[in-house]
Amino acid sequence: MVQFRPNTFPGKLIIVEGIDGSGKSTQLSLLSQWLRSRRLVVSFSEWNSSPIVKGTTRQGKKKQMFTPTTFSLIHATDFADRLERHILPMLEAGAVVCADRYAYTAFARDVARGVRRAWVRNLYRMAVQPDLAFLFRVPLDVALKRILGGRAALKYYEAGMDLNLSRDIETSFARFQKRILEEYDSMAEEMGFHVIDATGTIQEQQKLIRGIVMDHIGEALGRDVIRQP
Repeated sequence: MVQFRPNTFPGKLIIVEGIDGSGKSTQLSLLSQWLRSRRLVVSFSEWNSSPIVKGTTRQGKKKQMFTPTTFSLIHATDFADRLERHILPMLEAGAVVCADRYAYTAFARDVARGVRRAWVRNLYRMAVQPDLAFLFRVPLDVALKRILGGRAALKYYEAGMDLNLSRDIETSFARFQKRILEEYDSMAEEMGFHVIDATGTIQEQQKLIRGIVMDHIGEALGRDVIRQP
């Protein structure tokens, strides 16, 4: 198992993972709202959102400049910045940090792009071990239908078009996401993921997630996490 730093802070770290279209962001948003309704202080962190690299990432994607290795490095830079500037301070303050994607996203995506598994994992040794990690598993056809139902078209890199898997963007998406899903499945037990069937209703999934949260860290939420005034 990858050796992350233990979370020795009073705050708790909850992360969600899954392929695009798995519904993980919706579920994390609902969980965050529920935790706030219990008067807990909750902070949110999103993949690829660090202000120091966001502009560079946008330009690189627009010009299709990234190789698998440069893509891996820029995401690791984004993660390191968010970890030091946001995630760790909030955990130290005693908040619940809800992270939409974590280091495992790199473990799955970068390897799916052909980057060596050991090299990628070494990049993220600075990460803190999550208190809870959820993997939302959904069939590829369902994921594609959800994504295309929400916007006009797939994006170049999310579809893996840089890998020349297919000239058809939907076919490329399915093949690339299949690789990512296989990586997630291969590390699910090793990383201790709570695997959620993402084909269930939103309400069913949320009920299951809340139950897991209370079973595993419910006592700590009441004892260690700071509350809203």
